[in-house]
Amino acid sequence: MLLKKLQLKTIDYKLVLTMCFLFFFNSIISAQEVIKDAVAEKPVEKPSGQKQKVDGIIATVGDYIVLDSDIDKGFLEITAQGGSIKDITRCQMLGKLLEDKLYAHQAIQDSIVVSDAEVRSMMDERLNYMTQQVGDINKVVAYYKKNSVEEFKTYFADILKEQKLAQEMTKKIVDAVEITPEEVRNFFKKIPKDELPTFGAEMEVAQIVVEPKVSKEDEQKVIDRLNAIRKDVLEGSSFATKAVLYSQDPGSSPNGGFYKMTRKTPFVKEFKDVAFSLGEGEVSEPFKTTFGYHIIMVEKIKGQEVELRHILIAPTVSETALKDAKERITNIRNKIVNKEIAFAEAARTESDEKETRANGGTLVNPNTQDTRFELTKMDPTLYSQVSNLKDDEVSQPLLNTDDKGKKTYKLITVTNRIDGHTADYAKDYTKIKELALKEKQITTISKWFDTKIKDTYIKIIGEYRDCNFVYNWLKK
Repeated sequence: MLLKKLQLKTIDYKLVLTMCFLFFFNSIISAQEVIKDAVAEKPVEKPSGQKQKVDGIIATVGDYIVLDSDIDKGFLEITAQGGSIKDITRCQMLGKLLEDKLYAHQAIQDSIVVSDAEVRSMMDERLNYMTQQVGDINKVVAYYKKNSVEEFKTYFADILKEQKLAQEMTKKIVDAVEITPEEVRNFFKKIPKDELPTFGAEMEVAQIVVEPKVSKEDEQKVIDRLNAIRKDVLEGSSFATKAVLYSQDPGSSPNGGFYKMTRKTPFVKEFKDVAFSLGEGEVSEPFKTTFGYHIIMVEKIKGQEVELRHILIAPTVSETALKDAKERITNIRNKIVNKEIAFAEAARTESDEKETRANGGTLVNPNTQDTRFELTKMDPTLYSQVSNLKDDEVSQPLLNTDDKGKKTYKLITVTNRIDGHTADYAKDYTKIKELALKEKQITTISKWFDTKIKDTYIKIIGEYRDCNFVYNWLKK
C-alpha cells in the first residue's frame, strides 16, 4: 500500500475508493515461491564487461520469498498496463509485495483453500486475454522469459494461486467490517467544513423495457440443439470444448463454461435449482431462464459448493417479433405522453424487466447501489440516451442489445436532477456511509497488518533494510 493517510478534500473521495480497490486487487507481479535452500547466482559478465546484478532473495514473509527481480517485474507490469511508475520507488514496490505475501501466507494459516480448478479457470481466462492482446501465446511466453508454454503455465499457476489467496484473505478481513449510523454521523462531523467532499451533478433515471416474444418454433430449435450437444457429451465428447464452441455466455464460455457456486452465489433461481439437483458427472436436460436455455454438467460437489460447466444458447429473435415489440412500446409511450398513465405506473404494469418493474422502472447504479448516477461517471451509452432529455420527457423507443446479444426495446426518462454540491449529511447519506465504511476498512486493514507482522517470521536483507516502509516490516 503506497498511501496510508486518508485525506478528504474536493476530489479525494476518489482516493478512498481507489485505496480500497487496491486492497482487493493483487496484481500479477510476482510468483509464489516456497522457501527452500537457495543460493544466489554468481554475477554474469555482460559484453561491456559490467557485472549483471545478482537476483537474490531480498525478503522473506512466512513461507514466501521476494526476489530482487520481483520488484522489476512489478514495474514492468504497471508499465505494460499503461500506468506511470514515475513516483513509485523500489521501497514502495517492495512494500506492496510484502503485503501480498503476508495476505497469502495468512490465508494458508486460516485454512483458506484455492482449488486447482479455480486456478485452471483463472489461467484459461488470463491466457485468453493475453493471447488476444498480443496475438500469439509464444509472445507471452517470451515476455516472461520462459522456455516453453508448459514452463510458463507452471510459473503462472503459482502467481495466480498466490493472487487468489491474497484476494480471499483481504475479502475475509474487509467483509467482516460493518458500520453503524452513529459511526457514519461521527465520521461526517469530524471532517472540517472547508474539506468536505463535493459531489458532481447527478440524475435519477427510470426505464420501461419490452422484450420481443420468441416463437415456440425458435425455442424448440434451441432445445433440440442443446439435446444434441447433451447426447454427444453423454457419448464421450468434451463438455468444456462444446461450451467454448457453442455457449453464448461471455463470462464462462472462454473457460469451457466453468463456474463455482454455492446457494448464496447470485445466480438466477432456476439455474441454482438445477445445479444443486444434479450429482457429480450428471448432465441436465435443457432448461429455461431469463437469459435463454441451458444445460449443466456438475464436475465436483464439495460440501455446500458445486463446480460445474454450463452452455447457454438464446433463441433467435425474428424481425417480426422485433417489429411487434417496437409497436407495443410505442403504444406505451403514447399513453404516457398523453397523460393516460404515469411513467412509474406504466413501468409497474407493462415493463418486462423484473429488476426495475416493482420500483417504477428506477435504475440502480451498479457501482454504488444507489439510484443516483453522477454524470461524469455514467456509462457512456446511458449518458448518450438521457443527456438531452428534458425534465419528465420520455425518450423515443430505443433498440438495446446487451453483452449477450439479447435485443430489447426501452423507454427512458429522467426522474430527478441533482446539481453539483458540497456534501450534505441528509441528502448524501449513502455516499457518506460509503466513505465512512472505506475509512473503517482501511483502519481495520492497518490494524490487521500491525498484528500479523508481529506474529509472522519476516526478514528483509541488504539495502532494503534502509527503506522507510508504511508498516513495521523491520520490526523496529
